[in-house]
Amino acid sequence: MSIIQIILVVLVAFIIGCSSVNDQIETYQPVVACSLIGLVMGNLELGVMLGGSLQLITMGWANVGAAMAPDASLAAVASTIILLLGGQGEKGIGTAIGLAVPLAVAGLALTMFVRTIASFIAHIMDSLAESANIAGIQRWHFIGMALQGLRVAIPALLLLLLPVHMVRGGLESIPSWLSDGMTLGGGMVVAVGYAMVINMMSSREVWPFFFLGFALAAIDKLTLISLGIIGACLALLFLALEASGSNGRGSNDGGGSGDPLGEILEDF
Repeated sequence: MSIIQIILVVLVAFIIGCSSVNDQIETYQPVVACSLIGLVMGNLELGVMLGGSLQLITMGWANVGAAMAPDASLAAVASTIILLLGGQGEKGIGTAIGLAVPLAVAGLALTMFVRTIASFIAHIMDSLAESANIAGIQRWHFIGMALQGLRVAIPALLLLLLPVHMVRGGLESIPSWLSDGMTLGGGMVVAVGYAMVINMMSSREVWPFFFLGFALAAIDKLTLISLGIIGACLALLFLALEASGSNGRGSNDGGGSGDPLGEILEDF
């Protein structure tokens, strides 16, 4: 890799790390992070493929109270770098997915360490607030955000500084039974992540569209673009029916639920 590519990867990793604590900027999502790293490293296709698989895993991850979910940003960046440096192509995606889970746990440990430091920064900002030092508060705010960026950028830089032959040799030295197991495990983790999302979204109104999607996907001549168009049309149709049901409810003085599909299913 050239020096410019290394600088760009570290810069992208820094931005991804900063966005991991700012939900308004979604660059830390694996489908975006992996694609950006793949674009900078010259293989956008593999980045998108890995990011799409990892996205299905992380869709079920959420911070609940004091319980923090594994870190998706470091997992996405590091696994993409390992995949592209390893030079195994599509065959290495399963191994990269298998490595992403322990990398996410490692990223969780790093972000907890950084957030512990940030608690001291908060006390400093409180003291600055007492003296109405707005500029100082802003400065420490950016320092705290930069620490989150560095916790992803530094591991990315360390991976990039490893000789390519060392990374490839390490991946090639993995026994076939272990690599096949990681590929199988990675597929199972994707399925589990998708199942968690379905469990949160499941309702009687959604299930018909869910099974209809599987039926349409079985048709060989339908491409992903055509499936997306069909899905968009079904979503617009459902919203139109829901809007008409809501209007009917208003005109009927509260009659009906406002969900026509739900009312149809209730009749069965």
